[in-house]
Amino acid sequence: MAPQLTDAFARKFYYLRLSITDVCNFRCTYCLPDGYKPGRVSNNGFLSVDEIRRVTRAFAAMGTEKVRLTGGEPSLRRDFTDIIETVRQNEAIRQIAVTTNGYRLARDAANWKAAGLTHVNVSVDSLDARQFHAITGQDKFRQVMDGIDAAFDAGFTKVKVNTVLMRDINHHQLDTFLAWIKPRPIQLRFIELMETGEGSDLFHKHHISGMVLREALLQRGWIHQIRQRSDGPAQVFCHPDYAGEIGLIMPYEKDFCASCNRLRVSSVGKLHLCLFGDGGVDLRDLLLEDAQQSELETRITAALAHKKQTHFLHQGNTGITQNLSYIGG
Repeated sequence: MAPQLTDAFARKFYYLRLSITDVCNFRCTYCLPDGYKPGRVSNNGFLSVDEIRRVTRAFAAMGTEKVRLTGGEPSLRRDFTDIIETVRQNEAIRQIAVTTNGYRLARDAANWKAAGLTHVNVSVDSLDARQFHAITGQDKFRQVMDGIDAAFDAGFTKVKVNTVLMRDINHHQLDTFLAWIKPRPIQLRFIELMETGEGSDLFHKHHISGMVLREALLQRGWIHQIRQRSDGPAQVFCHPDYAGEIGLIMPYEKDFCASCNRLRVSSVGKLHLCLFGDGGVDLRDLLLEDAQQSELETRITAALAHKKQTHFLHQGNTGITQNLSYIGG
């Protein structure tokens, strides 16, 4: 049995979110409204495949069961399939997931599945093509929808779709989303808009609590499901008449952080204990050689002693996160 990463509040960490790039080709209003701006990458560039192998091997040795590859847009890396295959080498890791804007999903879903990818999350903030274009800055709605179909064709039995919940933009479109997932095994996850350093004005204009949707779902007979230990933070609801599910991610809800089970490593090799923390712990100097694994595990374990009990979003403190592509959302 692998030793389990545990913090000072007895939370156990089974889930690693690993960013492999902060580059993105979309310009979502809540993340990169002005597009990607180079300049945050260290002189060594993004983590190499060998560095990714070493860091995921260390986390697997400490009980990590799930790795999610994030960005930016992770599929923009030409070696993305190699990265999936590298992570798959860790037998302890049962789930390898990706969060993608779906830009290359239609082309590559089958290759990713063959490489070892087990789960796909696609960002879709509107089912209206014009509104999708307005939110993302890309006229790619049909391409993304085709990508979701391609994922099912490739053998993924369920696809998760991430929708950032925004007042007066999509919060009133629940019926449209429910009709879409009724015949499809899609877990549609509404994510509360979160404040970031660069998105404060947008947050105050468009934030709405996911509790509004939760009440609507409960009134319609949706049933709250039990959360598994390596699941993400979503509260998941099912309904006997629907093939799909609804997930609600509500970081402003009381005690949201009590069930935290995930750690983050950035695309330049920094360990982040919280998406909205004040800094990161550099791991990259311990990713040079395989023989450094013991020292790497020791540094990760020691860092956990400094993980806070909760984020400070309620106080308007967004920490180091200027936008969600920086650490990986």
